[in-house]
Amino acid sequence: MWFMIGILVGALVVGLIWLMKRNNFSLTWYEWLISAIGLSLLLFTIQNYFGSLAEIEPKAASMFLLVTGLPSLILLALVWQLAFRRVKKA
Repeated sequence: MWFMIGILVGALVVGLIWLMKRNNFSLTWYEWLISAIGLSLLLFTIQNYFGSLAEIEPKAASMFLLVTGLPSLILLALVWQLAFRRVKKA
């Protein structure tokens, strides 16, 4: 499973970089940092969610989704909004 997730994440990053070069667009350093933290937190959430379900701990799995999954989505949405507003302003 993690091999496939790694391939998917790698393909998404390469696709994002290709799309940014094609459209002559760049992200600032802090947008890259926030997105890397958000993506790492999201992958951590996915791993712990399925690990908790495998150990038959559904309450712990739900708490992982809430405690680590929600902040990861907020961080990724923040990066998207920062980039979108900067492009829209220019």
